[in-house]
Amino acid sequence: MRVLVTGVYGLIGWAVYKHLAAQPDKYDVYGLARRRQPSIRVAGDERISIPDDHFFLSNLSNIPELVRAFQGIDVIVHMAANPDEFSSWETIVPSNVLGALFVYEACQQAGVKRIIQASSLMVNWGYRGAEPYKAITEGRLADVPARIPIVTKDMPTHPQDVYSCSKVWAEALARTYSDRCGLSALCLRIGWVVAEDRVPEPNEGPIWCSQRDIVQLVEKAIHAPAELKFDIFYGVSNSKYRWVDIEHGRQVLGFEPQDWDVDNPPPKA
Repeated sequence: MRVLVTGVYGLIGWAVYKHLAAQPDKYDVYGLARRRQPSIRVAGDERISIPDDHFFLSNLSNIPELVRAFQGIDVIVHMAANPDEFSSWETIVPSNVLGALFVYEACQQAGVKRIIQASSLMVNWGYRGAEPYKAITEGRLADVPARIPIVTKDMPTHPQDVYSCSKVWAEALARTYSDRCGLSALCLRIGWVVAEDRVPEPNEGPIWCSQRDIVQLVEKAIHAPAELKFDIFYGVSNSKYRWVDIEHGRQVLGFEPQDWDVDNPPPKA
């Protein structure tokens, strides 16, 4: 299977590329990025090495350029984006809005069968302002009910910033290109993934996702049934206080998180 990862010099993009490239009997993996320099989110000691004949330099602004890169590719894993939630709309729009549109258009023109779209748990960030999600966020665990009302993919999105809005836009593109062009477009609402691969701050375990869990989810989505044309899945690790739905991912994709929200996750398998 020929797979191309956009944003391959980013934290999640590189983790996915490494995992797939380590299985040459199953995947022929390509990377695309706007520069050959690791994102500041990538661990400082990480060496990113992609063969020249498997790498494309692009900032997502040129559809013909993307179409050339996507020719013959079975699955696009679209991780390229401005990940800064504090960025202004002027810096979000080129990559996350126009760039996403151009990627979908290039998929359609190049005949790509499936795109795995990196969305974000932050499309539901506004729920954290209401109970019991607010109590979870603030660490008031005594106020958390035994049964936490789970936020599902079918509930309204609740973005709180321009970055989150751009991910809602990307999900809308996935729906549109799936319906109109027959593209299989699967959106992953990814939690907080960090280079240190552990819960980054107190009380944030319920939104954390380990690197191996997000890589597992991406690979499961790559191999989803061909007839699955559009769907949304949450990508978070296990937590007693998890408030988003992972059962749907388990039932449809077979996603089984391996890590828990502890300070020192168990060793990688």
